[in-house]
Amino acid sequence: MTIIKDDDIKKAVKEGYGKIASLGLTCCGPRDTAEIGRNLGYSTDDLRAVPEGSNLGLGCGNPIALASLAEGETVVDLGSGAGFDCFLAAGRVGKSGRVIGVDMTPEMIERSRGNAEKDGFENVEFRFGEIENLPVDANTADCVISNCVINLSPDKGQVFKEAFRVLKPGGRIMVSDIVLLKELPPAVRDSIEAYIGCLAGASLKGDYIKAAEKAGFENVRVLDETSFPVEFAVNDPIALAIMEKANLGLEDVRDLARSVVSIKVQAVKPKKNA
Repeated sequence: MTIIKDDDIKKAVKEGYGKIASLGLTCCGPRDTAEIGRNLGYSTDDLRAVPEGSNLGLGCGNPIALASLAEGETVVDLGSGAGFDCFLAAGRVGKSGRVIGVDMTPEMIERSRGNAEKDGFENVEFRFGEIENLPVDANTADCVISNCVINLSPDKGQVFKEAFRVLKPGGRIMVSDIVLLKELPPAVRDSIEAYIGCLAGASLKGDYIKAAEKAGFENVRVLDETSFPVEFAVNDPIALAIMEKANLGLEDVRDLARSVVSIKVQAVKPKKNA
């Protein structure tokens, strides 16, 4: 069995998403990012409200839809990419609110800052950093969001601890992510390409929820669960590379797709921890 080191995972993910930012690729091949957005639950108005080039089709859901953001709130986005969800959040919290996007990929930070400047988003800022060690002060955010990023981290427990730290007492987290209903085949689990494709890094659903609870969150709830469309896998160049390397047939891929789900998770930081 090949054991991939955490540092190698981070390096591969950073390089992979750096290329996506530089080349304007999506996670699922040459597909229409607006189509991807609509499939993930974003409205036509949402897609029109963000700067061109901020939607790279990298999410697995729409955390903004269930985050119940209000005027004047501060939001932190873990793994903000080109800024898509940050810009939507900015519209919800208004000029009196604030949105902080954090990403470890320099190319993504450059792209998101350019998008913000181009469209005049003055209540959004993007910071370079890792989600396991957020460049954000404690008790800053009313809401922490993330979209298909925590699964990329080799230390999800630490990510949830950091989210807990930066939230104000009584603050909430709303994330969309990929989780597993059963263990991955070893050939996929040990594939560095599968980490970039948001698959090998995914944890079992129960372990994901426990990581949030162990960090101190209360009322951890799965608000929505959707099967991963098998057509995403068979049309994704990264997935095709994984299939070829792991010698997986179409039926193997269908079985794999049935074990992968997108979930929306909500949790609250207790007020008593003020």
